Amino acid sequence: DRVRKILQDQHGTLLTSDLAKFNIPRTYLAILERNGEIKRVSRGVYQAATASMEDEMFSFQARYKSSIYSHETALYLLDLTDRTPLFYSISVPSGYHSAALKKSGCKVFYVNHNLFDLGVISMKSPHGNEIRVTDLERTICDVVRSRNQMDVQLVYETLKRYVRKSERSIDLL
Repeated sequence: DRVRKILQDQHGTLLTSDLAKFNIPRTYLAILERNGEIKRVSRGVYQAATASMEDEMFSFQARYKSSIYSHETALYLLDLTDRTPLFYSISVPSGYHSAALKKSGCKVFYVNHNLFDLGVISMKSPHGNEIRVTDLERTICDVVRSRNQMDVQLVYETLKRYVRKSERSIDLL
């Protein structure tokens, strides 16, 4: 019942780390999977069988715990653009190496360890689960710094939208 409650609270997504957090034996995963209540999406990530769609953003961050959504993906999540990203743009600490991450098809930006956690916020994914994203100001800095790797129109549109946002902080920028 506790596992079902976690599934409900996390909009149909369950992580094996959630079980450890609540001292629930992992054998319940096998039981629920055998009963057809959950299905394995990837290593350590399970989804309720009744869920219509997987929360890909949440699952991705569950697999790559050091990743933070940034650049084009953060622009979309923070409503600084209408363009849905074709692939995820993420930031990871310098020196982070994962062959699976490179194969995932996302755009990876490496950030100095001292600056990595600067301007990181927690927000809800489109499916309602908590994900880590760069905030408005850090996203603007990332976009301006990486402007040669991005579409020029997207950069201009982003800057215009940022100036119009009421929750912006020019001082923090």
